[in-house]
Amino acid sequence: MTDTRAIWPSPVHWFSLSVGGLDSSLVAATLLKHLKEAQVQYPLQTFAIGMEDSPDLLAARKVANHIGSEHHEVLLLLKAKKRREKAFPMECYVDDINFSVLEGMYLVSKYVRKNTDSVVIFSGEGSDELTQGYIYFHKVSTPNEMYDPRCFFTPAALQPLPNHYMHQICVFTYTLLFSPLSLELRVPFLDHRFSAYYLSLPPEMRIPKNGVEKHLLREAFEDSHLLPKEILWRPKEAFSDGITSIKNSWFKILQEFVDHQVDDAMMADAAQKFPFNTPKTKEGYYYRQIFERHYPGRAGWLSHYWMPKWINATDPSARTLTHYKSASKA
Repeated sequence: MTDTRAIWPSPVHWFSLSVGGLDSSLVAATLLKHLKEAQVQYPLQTFAIGMEDSPDLLAARKVANHIGSEHHEVLLLLKAKKRREKAFPMECYVDDINFSVLEGMYLVSKYVRKNTDSVVIFSGEGSDELTQGYIYFHKVSTPNEMYDPRCFFTPAALQPLPNHYMHQICVFTYTLLFSPLSLELRVPFLDHRFSAYYLSLPPEMRIPKNGVEKHLLREAFEDSHLLPKEILWRPKEAFSDGITSIKNSWFKILQEFVDHQVDDAMMADAAQKFPFNTPKTKEGYYYRQIFERHYPGRAGWLSHYWMPKWINATDPSARTLTHYKSASKA
């Protein structure tokens, strides 16, 4: 991932965000390796967010101990109350999944800005799209179906989307979130050289294998010793599960909350009230209301609504899929 070296030398401090999953852990480990090679004197700071017994916090501790980073944890306290109106700084109502992810990233970033002098964020964003990490990819019928030739960097799993999807969702939206905090985002997996190389590989090499998504990426680092084996081969987990208690998922907490905010009558009239990109879920309806309060009539800023292909889905959350690895916890 050449982008992790793209800013040498620099007077600012770097940090890696949400360590614990495969992508962010690989970014952190690779970045720390380059810092050592460049003989940078200050430690790499890594940050993770979650409830006290959340899987992501436990995994992040293993990664931090393994790579030797200066690790910070931000404890997440979830209550059934009005959500932060993230649609305002993001200028986008995105989808149910991204709001959950951005909520965690926002809280971590506020902590970073308040408690450290780190400025540049290294994140694992874009890897799931590029290296086929989403759970839906297990349902693809042939390797050649993985990518729609009409879409640049956009897997067909996300439905046919215009070329700016990756920029709008994985880069621009996050930039809007971090910029007010004077933080800069770096996404090594979307480095154009890495992306071009990965997409040049035969489709059959990039598909999930042995029931494991992103198999090629994991296998490539098998003998590198950059990460503990249990992290390198950790299954894909919904963000709302990874950062919350194993006893009560964020997904369940949010559903209980929005059920009291959006009733069935409101959903029945959703197409009439929001004819463009009509919300498919109560959570999506709730976020759309927030967006419309701040940006009335600007729904066209988001050209398409995120929904997986190859399955009959009305909710983009992997938590709703029968083949999701943590479905038994629901």
